[in-house]
Amino acid sequence: MNTNWCVNLNDRVTSKQGHRQLRSAQLFLAFIILISAQKAALADDYRSRFKPVPTQYIAALADPDAISGDNAQTWGIWPLDPGPRGVRLDNYAQLLASDGVAPANWQFNNSQWWLEENGLIMEAPNFPLPPGEYLVTGGRMVMTALTVHPVDENGNSHWELQHGASLYDVTHLGCRSAIYTPAVGENSCSPENAPRDAFRVVAGAPMPAVEGCNKQDYAVLMVVGLPINN
Repeated sequence: MNTNWCVNLNDRVTSKQGHRQLRSAQLFLAFIILISAQKAALADDYRSRFKPVPTQYIAALADPDAISGDNAQTWGIWPLDPGPRGVRLDNYAQLLASDGVAPANWQFNNSQWWLEENGLIMEAPNFPLPPGEYLVTGGRMVMTALTVHPVDENGNSHWELQHGASLYDVTHLGCRSAIYTPAVGENSCSPENAPRDAFRVVAGAPMPAVEGCNKQDYAVLMVVGLPINN
């Protein structure tokens, strides 16, 4: 993993300057992709409505082919890149020794913990995903606006993508993430049981099963822009 998520650990860049340059380059590339791959009028519309932001990451649960749906109240967001803030599985003992407080100052929860494709224990995203508009991409050839509506009287939050894009179109296939929870007893699910030889997870593949755990995979969407009036 790089200082940005979804990059192999062997390619990590550690300097703050390198981090800033990579984030800026990623944002610039994302807008270039939009301009070259989509109609100019659409590109102008997005540029007039959204401002570039350091990449954030949405954890989404929905049919990959869906262009809209319900239950966005079950989605979360990492406002900070969780990649460089993660803890290697091999450092789990040190994490426990520090009362579950990671070097990046987030709290590990042994009853529901997150893992990513390189075998890093991640901080949990913030739940729920706030309602609003997000300019999202999967880092391939599609960028579009995601609208998340406020929760209605039934506790449901509707979501939709613009211009016929599907959730799969804006899913970053290299970013794999899942939450693990105990399958039987309170202490049955531990990062110690994660199969070390399962990492790095192939782009688009499910996260590995862990003995004693239930697993829920999440699609990961990159947020590269937020409304200008925010």
